[in-house]
Amino acid sequence: MNRKTTFAATAVLALGTLATQAADASAKNVVLVHGGFVDGSGWSQVYRGLRKDGYNVAVVQNPTTSLADDVAATKLVISQQSGTVILVGHSYGGAVITEAGTDPRVKGLVYIAAFAPDKGESVQTLIANPPPGAPLPPLLPPQSGFLFLDRAKFAGAFAADVAPAEAAFMADSQVPWSVNALTGAVTEPAWKSKRSWYLVTTEDKMIPPPAQRQMAKRAGSTVVETKGSHAIYVSQPRAVIKLIEQAAKAAE
Repeated sequence: MNRKTTFAATAVLALGTLATQAADASAKNVVLVHGGFVDGSGWSQVYRGLRKDGYNVAVVQNPTTSLADDVAATKLVISQQSGTVILVGHSYGGAVITEAGTDPRVKGLVYIAAFAPDKGESVQTLIANPPPGAPLPPLLPPQSGFLFLDRAKFAGAFAADVAPAEAAFMADSQVPWSVNALTGAVTEPAWKSKRSWYLVTTEDKMIPPPAQRQMAKRAGSTVVETKGSHAIYVSQPRAVIKLIEQAAKAAE
């Protein structure tokens, strides 16, 4: 092999190594955090779409017993990832990622129709004074310290654009949501030190769109608005995937 051939072969190997390193550098881990009344299985379509697009995805199964417990569960999943993380929260999951997102491995936060509390705030304080005319979630009185939504009103409030059979299943498979989770206060909001993105759902009957916009503005989030229900991660997974991937690329 002459010197030119040797040089060419070395150059090809070097370029191949650089390409591999670039691919590794651009690889992202996405951690999905569900909200109240549901579990992690609702992320299934978002999970599959992100995996198809080359992302490593993990789903947190919050116990929803307290904010501290859910933050601990989320940090456990974050610790299992190799490399940086995009942390995604839906609804109450937004409070969880706001507290858990201070982890140094978290490079960006994505709020999907979610609560984004400030220091000392909880979901309870954020929903305490709804604006006149705002739809009220069909919460039932606490049972042994846990909350449920009225099953007959679940679809209209939470999942209006989800297929009726699936919305009915969501209503009948509700996860008890502890009052302790509702009242758990954030100590250090991650959005004050991390970049964030926010998907506002304009047909939401659980968290009024004006409240979503206000929280997103306060957090300095990049905002995208989509016509959809509170369960947009189920009804329109591509809209959710698109914003997560936008965040992952911007946070590199």
